[in-house]
Amino acid sequence: MTQNELDKKTVDIIIPVYHPGEEFDELLRRLMNQSVLPQHIFILQTMERGDSLLVFEDERIVAEPVAKEEFDHGGTRDHGASLSDADYILYMTQDAMPADRKLIENLLLGFRGENTGIVYGRQLAREDSSLTERMARLYNYPDKSRLKTRADLEELGIKTYFCSDVCAMYDRSLYEELGGFVHPTIFNEDMIMASKVIQAGYGVYYAAEARVIHSHSYTCLQQFRRNFDLGVSQKQYSEIFETISSEKEGAGFAKKTLAALCKKFHFVQAFYFCVQCAFRLAGYQMGMRYDRLSRKMILRCTMSPGYWKEEEL
Repeated sequence: MTQNELDKKTVDIIIPVYHPGEEFDELLRRLMNQSVLPQHIFILQTMERGDSLLVFEDERIVAEPVAKEEFDHGGTRDHGASLSDADYILYMTQDAMPADRKLIENLLLGFRGENTGIVYGRQLAREDSSLTERMARLYNYPDKSRLKTRADLEELGIKTYFCSDVCAMYDRSLYEELGGFVHPTIFNEDMIMASKVIQAGYGVYYAAEARVIHSHSYTCLQQFRRNFDLGVSQKQYSEIFETISSEKEGAGFAKKTLAALCKKFHFVQAFYFCVQCAFRLAGYQMGMRYDRLSRKMILRCTMSPGYWKEEEL
């Protein structure tokens, strides 16, 4: 695809939100100040009783209500895609901040190659993030771009399917052709979709130049619950994940991070990182065995209690 062809393409942005704070206003301001402007921004607002639907002066920004009990990582985003008639749809989260004015432009440039179905951006750690969180961002989001295809499965393993809807742009026609996001799904809708794209013979492009500021400071319990949901999703879609291990990839990251911390004499942080890893692994292992757990235990372990409707247990 030539630069001239890209210039003619349209982009819609889809952002699921839940009780957005003041930072969300800055996110919208930056998105509407991009070098390539979005056609629309669709806000999928999860609402509880008593909440008011967001209203915006700019008619290009539209809020759509989503009942809290109906929110689904895949289904809600898929509904957002149905609102769009743009050439590309950009999924973001409410806590991801564009690092500059060229986020959308640099994501679009990732589609210059043949048969690219998804382009996802680089996530930079916040200034107040921990050392281990900054290292995790560098490990998962390096400074070099790369196209991933089916030919990379042997080398990269599960990282071939790695993709994040914190900031990911999809070719809408291909997205629809492949059936969109799976739903209901508790987690991992982005990696599952990336696997469908790659298995269909297309590529997933990591655009290191397309940068957002996004990181979390999870407690050990939050790490446990997040990885529990990760394990659940991989168990439920075992046909995708059973041949490529997540544990091997996680172990590789843990070893590199621990070695780097010790080399710099950050022994206290190294000890805490080991504790975090133990919580992550325990959560993942329990998630992979969720079908053996009671409903009460599942609700204690999950980060997404609304997902666990009576009929799904």
